[in-house]
Amino acid sequence: MNNIKQSSMEGLKRVNINIPIELHNQFKAAAATRGENMTDVLLKTIQQYVEKHGTAPARKGRRA
Repeated sequence: MNNIKQSSMEGLKRVNINIPIELHNQFKAAAATRGENMTDVLLKTIQQYVEKHGTAPARKGRRA
């Protein structure tokens, strides 16, 4: 989790997702019950996913 906080100081990128309202409410309640916020839980989950699956090689072209 320390890496997440440190990297957030270097810059941020906003990601928007669409999820069903009920799932959002359940997620928010579950995170709050554990004293966490949704952003921190999602960042941790994304970091674990990247650690498990690696990163994609850099793409050539205008978008990277």
